Amino acid sequence: MQPAILRRELAYGVEIVRQLVAGVSQAEARFKPTPETWSILEVVCHLYDEEREDFRPRLDIALHRPASSWPTIDPAGWVTTRKYNDRDLVQALDGLLTERESSLTWLHGLSEPNWDAEYSAPFGPIRAGDLLASWVAHDNLHTRQLVELRRSRLLGMVAPYRVKYAGDW
Repeated sequence: MQPAILRRELAYGVEIVRQLVAGVSQAEARFKPTPETWSILEVVCHLYDEEREDFRPRLDIALHRPASSWPTIDPAGWVTTRKYNDRDLVQALDGLLTERESSLTWLHGLSEPNWDAEYSAPFGPIRAGDLLASWVAHDNLHTRQLVELRRSRLLGMVAPYRVKYAGDW
């Protein structure tokens, strides 16, 4: 594993999110292609909460306090209980950017972290390196989701015209 590259990926990942929400109005950010899918705003709010309540705190515990319990989280439930789709996109994005900067500063300041340190999670053992790698992969997952949502937004904007000439999706 190359932690420096993964830290860089986390820095790039948040910039990709910033670009994927650029030019999206508040109404467009709240649009859900289906009732089951998340909106752009819900994805950004999710990333913001995961940044400050999941990945950084849990990695910190795995590295420095392995006997401690992880904080309880409910990412899927937060979408409704925290009313993500009623929030402001700019504020949610600003919060995410601020928290990611704090995470990057924290990661950069780690002194010889033991990426093989194992934490006994409720679902089984997980290493600190697994958490760092999963953090980057989580960004990738939601980047893909934002791209899909932007495509859905585009298709709604261009109707009745089609985008078949662009190539297979």
